[in-house]
Amino acid sequence: MKKILVRLLIVLVVVVLLAALAVHLFLDGAIKRGVESKGSTLTKVQVKLNSVHISLFSGSGKIKGLGVGNPEGFKTPSAINVGTASVSLQPRSVFSDPVMIHSIEVQAPEITFETDLHQNNLSKILANLKETTGSGGQQPTQPKEANAGKKLVIDDFRVTGGKIHVSVTMLGGKSVTYPLDDIQFKDLGKDSSGITPAELSKKVLEAIVSDAEKKAVSAIADLRSKNLTGVADGLINSTNTNSSVEKVTRGLGDLLKKK
Repeated sequence: MKKILVRLLIVLVVVVLLAALAVHLFLDGAIKRGVESKGSTLTKVQVKLNSVHISLFSGSGKIKGLGVGNPEGFKTPSAINVGTASVSLQPRSVFSDPVMIHSIEVQAPEITFETDLHQNNLSKILANLKETTGSGGQQPTQPKEANAGKKLVIDDFRVTGGKIHVSVTMLGGKSVTYPLDDIQFKDLGKDSSGITPAELSKKVLEAIVSDAEKKAVSAIADLRSKNLTGVADGLINSTNTNSSVEKVTRGLGDLLKKK
């Protein structure tokens, strides 16, 4: 009798473990597909994600290889690349709404700010996101059910150790790299029923765009002073009165004033 009970117990444990594994694989795959599909639809650029791993036992998770492409007409390979992001959440809340998240930390993202002084790639992606979700008084271009999704309550959201590569088309596509200011938000969605992933994306992208635009002005001066491959000198010598670099700087200043 004892042997039968032991065998039944072993079978039960195996079944539970297999069920947990099946849920884990389904959940990870569903998150990956959702990020790629909804992300691409809402931003109107290609969004790719290499892998997701969420542990339903510990509530910890990793997101690896997030890539956000550029809108049509921009020349740099991508706008945003994230190697790793760490997540800590309440495991049971994964199956509820909102999902209760203790922390999200995006580690060392690589941001490319490409501008021709008339527009830039990050602002275009942000405008696309606002258009599809109906932010800023616009009517959403996507059905409500397509851009809503589960809501989130996030205790702590951070972006740390990032870099911004400022690429100016008028300066031959040369780029200058600066550290991205750390970004932190506390208690997101706590004063309401939560925020959607699209609302979180918009909030983070607005902070990135603000920082990138400020550093784009410094990039012009750096390109001029470092004389990268002679591009800046060529622009300076192209006119007898005012240097083209100075015109570019003023143009960028005018662009920022319009924001």
